[in-house]
Amino acid sequence: MEELNCETVFTLPVLGGISESVVVTWIIMAVLVLASILLVRNLKVENPGKVQLALESAISWASDFFEGIIGKENRRYIPYLITVLLFLGVSNTIALLGFKPPTKDLNVTAALAIMSMCLIEFSGIRKNGLKHWVKHFASPVPVVAPIMILEVVIRPLSLCMRLFGNMLAGFVVMELLKTLVPLLIPIPVSFYFDIFDGLLQAYVFVFLTALFMNEEME
Repeated sequence: MEELNCETVFTLPVLGGISESVVVTWIIMAVLVLASILLVRNLKVENPGKVQLALESAISWASDFFEGIIGKENRRYIPYLITVLLFLGVSNTIALLGFKPPTKDLNVTAALAIMSMCLIEFSGIRKNGLKHWVKHFASPVPVVAPIMILEVVIRPLSLCMRLFGNMLAGFVVMELLKTLVPLLIPIPVSFYFDIFDGLLQAYVFVFLTALFMNEEME
């Protein structure tokens, strides 16, 4: 219950109390933006360096992965999905650096889920038109309309609660282990909760977002 209450780090006159999850999110965004600027400063067409080759391989893999889900004609959405994947990957593993993962805050996961919900519905409207999007709620028969409308809320809610629940549970388990057995035992467990499970949840979030987008566009 204590971990459900996010600590207020400092207070601003207009914004009020700023929680720890918001501050850590700002730090992650600043680091990702700075890293993006530094890593793409000296790109070369001929004789690229090892860092550039590694970056190109990673981006190509991610692009091919998402293209396989949403199709090449919908490549415009891939930069957003890769960005969310990077943000969640860093957020979920930042406990290794001594920070509390911002994704254990329900506000953060809810915000990400709402963004995904807007993108999912927007992709369907852009692909098939507003009229078709409205009509599909009553397909195949009008009686299913309430269920179809409810699904719009259920999908982002499932994304939000899955990410939040897994990250909070993992964080609490690690804190308990550090309290009870502070030396060697938490180390291998940390590899699971702080690295494997964190990266897995980032992958699941963007994978399901892309899958829901594909369903909506179809």
